[in-house]
Amino acid sequence: MGDSQSYYMICGGIVAAIILLSIFFHYVPFVLWLSAKVSGVNISLMQLFLMRIRNVPPGEIVQAMIEAHKAGLQNITRDGLEAHYLAGGRVAKVVHALVSASKANIDLTFQMATAIDLAGRDVFEAVQMSVNPKVIDTPHVTAVAKDGIQLIAIARVTVRANIQRLVGGAGEDTVLARVGEGIVSSIGSADSHKAVLENPDSISKLVLKKGLDAGTAFEILSIDIADIDIGKNIGAALQIDQANADKNIAQAKAEERRAMAVALEQENKARAQEARAHVIEAEAEVPKAMAEAFRSGNLGIMDYYRMKNIQADTAMRDNIAKE
Repeated sequence: MGDSQSYYMICGGIVAAIILLSIFFHYVPFVLWLSAKVSGVNISLMQLFLMRIRNVPPGEIVQAMIEAHKAGLQNITRDGLEAHYLAGGRVAKVVHALVSASKANIDLTFQMATAIDLAGRDVFEAVQMSVNPKVIDTPHVTAVAKDGIQLIAIARVTVRANIQRLVGGAGEDTVLARVGEGIVSSIGSADSHKAVLENPDSISKLVLKKGLDAGTAFEILSIDIADIDIGKNIGAALQIDQANADKNIAQAKAEERRAMAVALEQENKARAQEARAHVIEAEAEVPKAMAEAFRSGNLGIMDYYRMKNIQADTAMRDNIAKE
């Protein structure tokens, strides 16, 4: 029974020792410190322990310090790397960028690299773009020459990252927008689309003269017209639209005049009917006047027959004329 208790106590002690050693080597990364010493990086176990307390990964900081030391970078310190990590920066990207810039003789300081990284830009990619310029294809740019012919152009813009203007400089979208605007302006100022098709490099020269990379994070090295296609005849289409509009206006005015003529005709008919009504009304008063003339002695019977004869003769003449 005593041997069993001793065995369990020994096992428990071994487990406790393993747990304690695991905790110790977690907070005091001895192997990482040994790796730094072998690589020539001066850092103490206490500093590695304090990194754990500050929630800073010692492995990432030590690896960055080893890389910087091997590349011969002297201005990178442990405190600077820790501060950049705690600020939300990408330590490995910054060190990679500094090493690449040093090998390519690009003037890039640690403060500038960390500022670029904290600004949200990929500083390592920016250094690579400074060494190897990037080619950006613009979308289809549509413009119209002075003769009314539409041209559709595609340009290839070769840019190089400007390290000094990465913080606060505009991005690729701004460069493409400015290049597109320059192409539209250049084609629009051409007298004929044929001149543009014969000399497409004239567009590139005009666009490059405008300094489109001002205020951007890039430097435009060249603008090459990759393709130009002929689109619609915008001038003819506008003339057709104008002719249709003029025709519609003329039709509307003619319809207005016709409506006015119809209204005038209806008004004349109404006036004629009103006049006939007055005539009928006046004719209805004639028998009354004749009766009154008979009673007053102003009209004799012979006068009445004479008037009847005249009316009969007039009716006869009208019938003969109709036949």
